[in-house]
Amino acid sequence: MSWKRRAGIVVVLLLIALAAAGAVARAAYRSLDAPLVLPSGGYVLDIPSGTPFATVVRRLHDDGVLGWREPLQWYARFAGLASRVRAGEYLLEPALTPRGLLEQLVAGRVLLHAVTFVEGWSFTQMLGALAENPAVEHTLADVAPETVLQMLGATEPSPEGLFFPDTYRFARGTRDLAILEQAYAAMHAHLEAAWATRTSSLPFDTPYEALILASMVEKETRIDAERGRIAGVFVRRLRIGMRLQSDPTVIYGMGATFDGNLRVVDLQHDTPYNTYTRGGLPPTPIAMPGAGSLQAAVQPEEGDALYFVATGDGGHHFSATLAEHQQAVERYLLSLRGTPEQR
Repeated sequence: MSWKRRAGIVVVLLLIALAAAGAVARAAYRSLDAPLVLPSGGYVLDIPSGTPFATVVRRLHDDGVLGWREPLQWYARFAGLASRVRAGEYLLEPALTPRGLLEQLVAGRVLLHAVTFVEGWSFTQMLGALAENPAVEHTLADVAPETVLQMLGATEPSPEGLFFPDTYRFARGTRDLAILEQAYAAMHAHLEAAWATRTSSLPFDTPYEALILASMVEKETRIDAERGRIAGVFVRRLRIGMRLQSDPTVIYGMGATFDGNLRVVDLQHDTPYNTYTRGGLPPTPIAMPGAGSLQAAVQPEEGDALYFVATGDGGHHFSATLAEHQQAVERYLLSLRGTPEQR
């Protein structure tokens, strides 16, 4: 075989090799934009701190999520992105591509968990919700409430009512204290905004007193339309020096001794929170008030009612005189008769 023919064969083989390599390169590049193989509900990828990107890619390949691992690994390396992948927990959702995955990991768009603090909850209930959430790093299990206040930099005398009820989203491993810091800042922002809109001649002088009143309103009713009316009753009583006589404050003062049944003797037992035996507002909030109760406390509804009592259907009857109030109480008691567990 002549050298020319040999050279020609070599050239042809080189061209074939180049064509094949080009085809492979094009296929590899196209694979970066092909959807990953993910279950319908998505796939959770956890990347511990310090994990090499090659290890992440291999795990995805072993789990059947990534069919061809080299293109993504090469692309990340040559683009200078492999070292910029952030640790965390990621939710990979259907239709995500390898290129999109890399963008998500570099941006640190981690899976967010949630905890909800409910309007009317106590501080103890808040801590319970945090303790039960498996995505939270628990650091406050044996920390006293006074110490929690110090850790937050709070100057209030009690943690009760200082946290805004809402749903808070966070990455796995977020400390419980960090979530409390968010809720504490949120309550201060909402309280400050409400206080700026307060009506004149309120019978108290500080936002914290407004927070106390708002917590009472929160525990008295779940009906938005009643919040302003109930706040109005309390404000009018404060103006004339009449005791607030709020059952929820008595219950709060009883603490763990409350068995679900409030008795006359309980109303007569003096505690700092018994607004039947003591005048004025209780010393601290008794629960977490929501935005509606905060607004009601600083903008109470005008009127002449000094009393209210439950109607049995979730609402309340408001009265301007004691005689009318006593009649409303009788109607309420009559509605309870015949129900053994309420006798």
